[in-house]
Amino acid sequence: MEKLFRTTEISDPKFESDNLRFITVKSKNLKGRGDICVFVPPIENAENLPLVILLHGVYGSAWVWTQKAGVHRSALQMIQNNELTPMVIAMPSDGLWGDGSGYLKHNQKDFEKWIVEDVPNAVTENISAVSSNSDLFISGLSMGGFGALRLGIKFGNKFKAISAHSSITAINQMLNFVEEDLENYKQEDNLENSVQGILKKYGSPVPKLRFDCGTEDELIEYNRKLHSDLNAANIEHYYAEYEGSHEWSYWQTYIKESLLFFNSIL
Repeated sequence: MEKLFRTTEISDPKFESDNLRFITVKSKNLKGRGDICVFVPPIENAENLPLVILLHGVYGSAWVWTQKAGVHRSALQMIQNNELTPMVIAMPSDGLWGDGSGYLKHNQKDFEKWIVEDVPNAVTENISAVSSNSDLFISGLSMGGFGALRLGIKFGNKFKAISAHSSITAINQMLNFVEEDLENYKQEDNLENSVQGILKKYGSPVPKLRFDCGTEDELIEYNRKLHSDLNAANIEHYYAEYEGSHEWSYWQTYIKESLLFFNSIL
């Protein structure tokens, strides 16, 4: 089969640890290389395992979900306790543009297609436990929550379910976190600039959907508004608020809810 990437580097199992693998591919969408950290559960001869794409927030990269939240260890423990069906978790970089790419198309790079096309293709090409028949899920935090909601709805034919934590819900909220000019992020069609707009443009049908936010999070009112708008539009979803703020201790705890949500749909 013809390779989809001009160059691919993957970590050597002799030097790997914690069931993590690392992939770097040259992406036409990024006009350069992109990194993916992949949790592969230690299941012999596994095939067609579900694939979760897990997006980071501003300032971070492919390593942060494992090294600041230990998501791979949580997933393994849940699998060993028979709470979770074995699944592969792919944690890509956002493309490393500025303080955060927003997982959008801008500045001659397509950070959308990097996530929805390149990342699944790179994992499928290099991880034998995943195939084109694997169920696909998407989740993320903050900017990554925005990416998960926006891309999960826009490309709803690809994703079985969406889960998001402490999410930005519109591009203008990026100003709370980045130094880059907002004009870099704005899409020509204004409907593409918010989750609510994406729902109006693409949201039929919407994949299974959940999201949560901490009660002390600076983004809480935006998440409450999204919840209210979804209710008004009679779009089925699950929304939760938990004690906590915009911090890693919150995401370390509640990413487990995303994994359990995805598990319930399998």
